[in-house]
Amino acid sequence: MSEAVCPYVLDPEGADTHGETARLREQGPIARVELPDGVLAWSVHGYEVAKQIMGDERFSKNPRRNWPAYINGEISDGWPLITWVAMDTMATQDGVDHARLRKLLLKAFTQRRVEDMKPHIHKTVNDLLDNMAAAGTETVDLKAMFHAELPTRLMCDLFGVPEESRAEVLEGGHKNIDTRISAEVAEANLGQWQKAISDLVEYKRANPGDDLTSGMIAAKEEDGSRLSDSEMIGTLHLLLGAGSETLVNALAHSSLALLTDPDLRQKVVSGEIPWENVWEETLRVESPVAHLPFRYATEDFEIGGVSIAKGDAVLIDFAGIGRDPAIHGADADEFNALREDKTHLSFGHGVHYCLGARLAKEAWIIGIPALFARFPDLQLAVSRDELVGQGSFVVNGHASLPVYLKGKVPSLV
Repeated sequence: MSEAVCPYVLDPEGADTHGETARLREQGPIARVELPDGVLAWSVHGYEVAKQIMGDERFSKNPRRNWPAYINGEISDGWPLITWVAMDTMATQDGVDHARLRKLLLKAFTQRRVEDMKPHIHKTVNDLLDNMAAAGTETVDLKAMFHAELPTRLMCDLFGVPEESRAEVLEGGHKNIDTRISAEVAEANLGQWQKAISDLVEYKRANPGDDLTSGMIAAKEEDGSRLSDSEMIGTLHLLLGAGSETLVNALAHSSLALLTDPDLRQKVVSGEIPWENVWEETLRVESPVAHLPFRYATEDFEIGGVSIAKGDAVLIDFAGIGRDPAIHGADADEFNALREDKTHLSFGHGVHYCLGARLAKEAWIIGIPALFARFPDLQLAVSRDELVGQGSFVVNGHASLPVYLKGKVPSLV
């Protein structure tokens, strides 16, 4: 029996991301979904329709102007997804306001800046691999010790976050993607995260350095009208959170693909298949983001076979877009590094295309080959079926990835 009901209630546990998309796809490229607390939205998983919506300025990113449910106070500070709405960030702005914030940050993610960061990325990767080798345990959680540590260290270094403040600064981002949290936790997280970033800004005002936070402060002081305190704090939330959490799962999914396919692993390590093929196919078939909040219709639309009303909230199902059979055929769900067409939208499309795409790719291209070179016998310590979801319908990932660093065939007794 089909489970494709309307509206479809998204699972806060995120236990079966791709199974959910398959059921949603039975309704067409767009499906009506229900979020926590009965909030209704649309989920877009068809490639062409998603690309059209992401490129259409009539689908706004600003809830303060275009989401009646939020404007009218129907969305409380205890809603599990409140930080995606309440933060004044580049991702919740449109038009000239978005362009102004994006221009300020572009210089931090240029190809030249990323090239200059390569020695630091290499050092960070090697330090993490050394830490894993020195762990002294038979198994390690590869996601916790490597996949999560690499992007969070790089982003904290880029923004000049002092070591003693990193736990508080990053805590909000971890909770931000957890769609299971209670109203009390969600409301407390909104306050804690704002305070942690505000404290970081005050610290960098007193201790400026060659980092992005100091650069944003300097830009504000040169012309206070161009960058408000709320915009600066909100944008730091966005980049520190999104910049770390998304790359975590891009690293983890590619590692899992290599760990569970010995033939693929041998061909990639030997150079028969380029590492970049694995990177692109990972982004296509296992987008690190599942359902990304939010866009808001600024007028009534007929699109994808449905009627979207002015003010409706829209989620982009990136985990589903890359697996769209209309683009990739009947085997769209299969990981195939030799697939000729690896078309995906995992970094977005249009004016909101991900600023950190270059940096994310460079960190992956350095990190994943180094991981498998340092630990050539790396092996999963559990079966793939035993891996559990991360507890979110916003991101697509597993809670942990236990591995044997030196390889070990588990006893069958």
